Amino acid sequence: MSDYETVPVGDVPADAKILDVREDYEWVAGHAEGALHIPLDQIPGRLDELDPDDDLYVICRTGGRSYRAVQWLVGQGYTATNIAGGMDMWFESGRPMVSENGLKPVVL
Repeated sequence: MSDYETVPVGDVPADAKILDVREDYEWVAGHAEGALHIPLDQIPGRLDELDPDDDLYVICRTGGRSYRAVQWLVGQGYTATNIAGGMDMWFESGRPMVSENGLKPVVL
């Protein structure tokens, strides 16, 4: 049983503050529209980019990296929720995606 909240993609509000913790190449290929990108290993050094008053929804490809990010963020006093199934489920659910390379968004 997890001490950290995890929600299915369908329960992520349309106006959610999404933090994508995947690597740069994954982000460029496709990501949730409006998400903020901070790779997992950069979060401690870029914490000032996150508003501690926001409810963060954290996403990666399948849920493992985002779960680790949620653990760390909650430990720092942030409110963070893991998105179950990550970008794989986001894509399969037909949620809005964009890319940074001008191509049709995909999940790598």
